[in-house]
Amino acid sequence: MPQKKQISVKKHKELSAKELSYEIKFVPPKTKSSDSISPCLEIIGQENAINSIKLGLNVKSNGYNIFVTGPVGTGRTSTIQHLLEQLDHNEPHLKDICYVHNFKNEDAPKILIYKAGEGTRFKKDMGYLISSVRKAIPKIFISEDFKDRQNRITREFEGRQKEIINNFEERLTETGFVMVQIQVGPGIRNEIQPLIDDEPASLEKLERLSKEGKFSPSRLEELGRTWDSLRREFDVVTSESKKLSDKLDDALTKLELTIVSPLVMDKINLLKKRYPIEKVLIYLDEVEEALLEDLDRFREAQPRRGEEEPPPHRKREPFEEFSVNVILDNSTTEEIPIISEKSPSYKNMFGSVERVVDRFGYWRTDFSRIFSGSLLKASGGFYIIDALDLLSEQGMWMQLKRALRNQEIQIAGYDPLTMMAGSGIKPEPIPLDVKVVLIGEPHIYNLLMRMDPDFKKVFKVKAEFDSSMKATNANFNNYYQFIKRVILDEQLKTFDISGLQAVTEFGMKLSGTRKKITTQFTHIADIVREADYCATHKKRKIVTRDDVHCAIANQRSRVNLIEGKVQEMFDNDSIMVSVSGKTVGQINGLSVYSLGEHSFGRPTRITVNTSLGKEGVINIERESDLSGPTHNKGVLILSGYLRMMFAQDKPLAMVASISFEQSYSGVDGDSASSTEIYAILSSLGNLPIQQGIAVTGSVNQKGEIQPIGGVNYKIEGYFDVCKSKRLTGNQGVMIPHQNVNELMLRPDVIEAVKQKKFHIYPVKTIADGIEILTGVAGGKRLRGGKFTQGSVMQIVDDKLRQMALDLQFFGRTNNNNK
Repeated sequence: MPQKKQISVKKHKELSAKELSYEIKFVPPKTKSSDSISPCLEIIGQENAINSIKLGLNVKSNGYNIFVTGPVGTGRTSTIQHLLEQLDHNEPHLKDICYVHNFKNEDAPKILIYKAGEGTRFKKDMGYLISSVRKAIPKIFISEDFKDRQNRITREFEGRQKEIINNFEERLTETGFVMVQIQVGPGIRNEIQPLIDDEPASLEKLERLSKEGKFSPSRLEELGRTWDSLRREFDVVTSESKKLSDKLDDALTKLELTIVSPLVMDKINLLKKRYPIEKVLIYLDEVEEALLEDLDRFREAQPRRGEEEPPPHRKREPFEEFSVNVILDNSTTEEIPIISEKSPSYKNMFGSVERVVDRFGYWRTDFSRIFSGSLLKASGGFYIIDALDLLSEQGMWMQLKRALRNQEIQIAGYDPLTMMAGSGIKPEPIPLDVKVVLIGEPHIYNLLMRMDPDFKKVFKVKAEFDSSMKATNANFNNYYQFIKRVILDEQLKTFDISGLQAVTEFGMKLSGTRKKITTQFTHIADIVREADYCATHKKRKIVTRDDVHCAIANQRSRVNLIEGKVQEMFDNDSIMVSVSGKTVGQINGLSVYSLGEHSFGRPTRITVNTSLGKEGVINIERESDLSGPTHNKGVLILSGYLRMMFAQDKPLAMVASISFEQSYSGVDGDSASSTEIYAILSSLGNLPIQQGIAVTGSVNQKGEIQPIGGVNYKIEGYFDVCKSKRLTGNQGVMIPHQNVNELMLRPDVIEAVKQKKFHIYPVKTIADGIEILTGVAGGKRLRGGKFTQGSVMQIVDDKLRQMALDLQFFGRTNNNNK
């Protein structure tokens, strides 16, 4: 066995407290506190998103609606509002939209579109027109002049009618016949009968007398011929009388029109001059025609001439169809409408056609019961809506997409009592001129892109809000200005420069790297408010760094109950972890527990047993269905590394079983793959590993350490366990060197590093890491395929070579015994 070359761990690079410090030193000129800073008035750190939004807002072509995506708290909604308010809208071109009765098809109400303010004025003008004619026309009908003219016409036609009847009665008298009235059921029928002995007798009676010999048959035959002639004459008289009645009605109607139509036409023409719009002119012609066609509506107490009493469910108020339903009124709107819909139901967005119970007890609806939604109210402006809220409402995405694609709104009824409702109506579609801004998470945008081929046609502009921005002095100053705006808006205490720096440092930690600071300003504003509370609680007039740290600690304490329970299990050794001494084939890995709003790290004992065999690396977690796909990949990669290093000149005659001890809920991620390699090398080479050093880092097949996530949680979590079990000065963590810029540790961890009670080692390769863990040189491959004498790699290679020979010998011996 070659001699082990001992190497001091301290010779390896470890991070100092100065290197771990991420305190911000930037101080604006002549600034000692927030009192000297101007509040922020602009959007911070979202230049690309702002440029995209400006493009979408200013391009008027169809489909240039905007989908704003990014993490919550990055100022998506406030940015949209701010940019919309800053747009140069010039003179807004707004419209008024009205629904009116369709006189040709009452189930298809028509729309009239006016300039802003004219719709309301037209409604008032129509109301005045109807009101005036309702007062004027009945007065005409009861005037003496109208009655005289009406009576003259009536007398003339009644005289002519009487003359015809008198002539026929004389004819009856001459021929010895008379007109009698016979009761037939509930009615009366006129009947022509001959006079026999000065008494009327029916032909049927005379026929019976003739058969009995009491009446002359010849006389009966003569009377029958006369009766037939008179009956034909009577039919002619009846027809002539009916024609005269019809002519009387026509003459009376003509009289009414002659007197009334100039009044109605004058008032209609006045409106035509005031509203020279093609559809309005057509509608006014229809109004004029409807008014003059049915003048009986002005005699409210009388049924309309020629009509029976209508059924109750069809009854309406006499002049209801002449009202105007203004569903979009911009008469008082002075700026471009910016509507933000918080509850995107169909009724709220698109409007509704409501049904009501009328005074006769019937369900009914008409154009006057059409109501607009918020989408129409945003016409000519901008409409903001949350994508998740929209998609949560059944069918609303398809309705919005259809409206944007067709550039029109079709208002339909939404009534859960449809079975009880009367017949529905289908209003004329309304032209839609609106810019829609959807705000949602990236996964919602990706879902719509994947599932709906029309999505990109109606939302051509994507504005992505970044969760972080570069950590520059200019952005630090922007942060200070944002803090000042929160202070002014909510009347908080003054922050000194250390407080401003501490809040910005918190933003840096949220970003996950020292090179950036977060743009999720919701979290920053919360810390500012809570730091003010901490200062108030301590009866301070100025908020300092200590108050900000107090607020951060309070935030953590509100959500770390589970973390405390887990720590208790480490304290009482329910979860077994060694943080001192040395052990072969055993190492402390680091994992992150994610609980939604709170994450924390803790160590996990990983053990490896190796033996002679051909199975290679056995992932116990996978065999027990507790291993995720990424962890499985990591195990396969470390197997590839072992083959690359040690199986170039011999087979890998080894079985290595890897277990995450006391893990019962599953393992995923590849951040423990380097840790597992160290444990395998330790077991193969019988080299004890320092238990005080925990490890995290993934590895590739070349043995290079790769960066991982959650490095701060992992270090702080392991530090807490070591601290609870007593810091010895030999404890620490090995991390990938690429993660150094992401280190933003708690002050107590940095202080422990400063006092040499805790160590952080950045490593680049497996060889670097195994040296720190075992105190033995890692070694490298030399020419000829050998490894550095006395190194870990040489010890393991020799062990594997011997295992290959033993397996070969065992196989031959076994075959000979057979």
